[in-house]
Amino acid sequence: MPLGFGARIVAAGRPEAVCCHDAPALFAAIRQRHVASYAPMVVGVAELRVTVHVKGRVQGVGFRWWTRARALELGLRGSATNLADGRVEVVAEGEEQAVRALVELLRGPGTPGRVAFVAERYDAARGLVEGFLER
Repeated sequence: MPLGFGARIVAAGRPEAVCCHDAPALFAAIRQRHVASYAPMVVGVAELRVTVHVKGRVQGVGFRWWTRARALELGLRGSATNLADGRVEVVAEGEEQAVRALVELLRGPGTPGRVAFVAERYDAARGLVEGFLER
């Protein structure tokens, strides 16, 4: 998922300035090194927002329902939406640790259907209303 030109992220404890073309390569390299916390960090933010695009066989298999259940267990608010191109978009806000846990769950083996690719973008929370919607 493109982060946009000049986006500032922190990966493996080192600040990087990336553009939309080299972010996937950066994340792939970090994952290959088995860094435990390879997700980019928005520094100095108490609550975090993530937008996740999940690609694979994720529509018509209960994926949004499962995502909603996990998000509510973690105390997050947001939504899971089917997109016209077959992906599911998950937007979640809450405590940083819970947001990162949800992203890891979306990547994990316990999801319904078959997840082929997960792309995430982190931001400061915008104050979404309470609850988690399936759209």
